[in-house]
Amino acid sequence: MQFLAEFLPIVIYFLLIIFLVIGILLGIRFIITLNKLDKVVEDVNQKVQTLNGFFHIIDYTTDKLVLATDKVVEGITALFKKVVFSKKKKNLKKERGIENE
Repeated sequence: MQFLAEFLPIVIYFLLIIFLVIGILLGIRFIITLNKLDKVVEDVNQKVQTLNGFFHIIDYTTDKLVLATDKVVEGITALFKKVVFSKKKKNLKKERGIENE
């Protein structure tokens, strides 16, 4: 029993030292990996920033195209309303003219 009382703390200390070294090594590897990941993210961010001008041009162009197509649709709709409602007004005037006579 005395042997276990003397030997067991030595084994426990030895295992704790091994765990501590493994933890330090994993921490260093983790820091290195995070630094590499940070460099990759910065590189991607720079490349996206260079494309922002291109995306701005595309956005501006699509906005102008939408504006033009909206104007065309509004014009066609106004013309259609004018034709349809003018026929209705003529029909109403004819009906009222016949009723008045």
